[in-house]
Amino acid sequence: MRLRTLTALAGALALCLTGCAESGSAGSSSKTVTYWLWDSNQQPAYQACAKDFEQQNPGLHVKITQLGWDDYWTKLTASFIAGTEPDVFTDHIQKFGQFADLKVLEPLDDLGVDDSAYQPGLAANWMGQDGHRYGAPKDWDTVALFYNKKMTDAAGLTAAQLNDLAWNPKDGGTFEKAVAHLTVDKNGKRGDEPGFDKNNVKVYGLATNGGGDGDGQTQWSNFTASAGWSYTDKKRWGTKYRYDSPAFQSAVKWYFGLAKKGYMAPFTDYNSQSNQANTQVAAGKAATAFDGAWMISTYAGFKGLDMRTAVTPEGPAGKRATMMNGLADSITKNARNKDGARKWVKYLSSNECQKTVGSYGIVFPATPDGTAAAVAAYQKKGIDVTAFTEPVADKKDFTTFSYPITNYAADVFALMHPAMQDIFGNGKSVTSLDQTNDQINLILSQ
Repeated sequence: MRLRTLTALAGALALCLTGCAESGSAGSSSKTVTYWLWDSNQQPAYQACAKDFEQQNPGLHVKITQLGWDDYWTKLTASFIAGTEPDVFTDHIQKFGQFADLKVLEPLDDLGVDDSAYQPGLAANWMGQDGHRYGAPKDWDTVALFYNKKMTDAAGLTAAQLNDLAWNPKDGGTFEKAVAHLTVDKNGKRGDEPGFDKNNVKVYGLATNGGGDGDGQTQWSNFTASAGWSYTDKKRWGTKYRYDSPAFQSAVKWYFGLAKKGYMAPFTDYNSQSNQANTQVAAGKAATAFDGAWMISTYAGFKGLDMRTAVTPEGPAGKRATMMNGLADSITKNARNKDGARKWVKYLSSNECQKTVGSYGIVFPATPDGTAAAVAAYQKKGIDVTAFTEPVADKKDFTTFSYPITNYAADVFALMHPAMQDIFGNGKSVTSLDQTNDQINLILSQ
């Protein structure tokens, strides 16, 4: 049975693309470019870019709307159906394949986007299967290990040691030893000491961010990638997922096994709204957490905590790995002000705007100069971001990889979300992913 979750949306969009073209973005005019983003922390930086853009383009005005992550995608999807979509919106690579397939994006081939002007791979990821560009590079992020220095000091672990950890699926390597030693039960026993009570843990060595769905960005992805595994059979627009791979399943089994041993917070401690990994660390319930660069300011802002970062551990394949996700700005197919939207997106992707954004020290812009501006801004705040930037600069010791770029991303999520929760939360065998993988690949084959 075909499990495409957005079939109804596709039908509605097909009608809207022919019948709603005149309506475009509600409330916009020929002098206004409507722009949506989801990160409130970034809004001031883009307001600054908009101000400069308006000065360079007299008569054009950029109206910025900021929405929370969940509301953002719900309202954006609804706007495509209602014909009230924005002219320009911040796009996510995980959503890109579905939007391109539904033909709600405007090709950006005429913007003259030069791949070499951005960090490697960022521009290429936004090329559709039809050979057209649908996104102009905006920013990027990687994943690192955040740690509470007071707790690592108490455990006798130095920054050098934390940046030199390695793992394997058999005994967990020095990474598991470190996480075990950072774990403390209610009686003060550490995870690697005799008498440790895994059922009554006071401080976990590693926080949890849940099951990770089908991408595991801040959960298991650095482990599976450093074991030599990749999501699909191709770098982009793969036709087969590989969740049935022994390398993947052994890494995931070991990773979730950390919770069974009492070293990682259990699935029941995780809540996507109120108790994510960063909240567990802030509350003193976990000593470390894998998290993304977009969370740097959040961890740095924890009152009374000296938070530091370390690179991801080296894996069996001989390298360290981290997902390198890159956002982009896209223009909607039915944008009312397409000329203004093109000018705005071209400006957003320019070195000029990206240096401005970087100067706010909130995110790493896609251009090298924008990245450098961000690094300098973080340094001014006393924040060392080497653990996030080193993987991008050092291709010898690090592997960076993208979100899986395929069709039917919503269906992959719909299948992998409960599957990974069952494995982490209910102890279901990782071999159950064989069947899930078959279901996913059946959908992709249609």
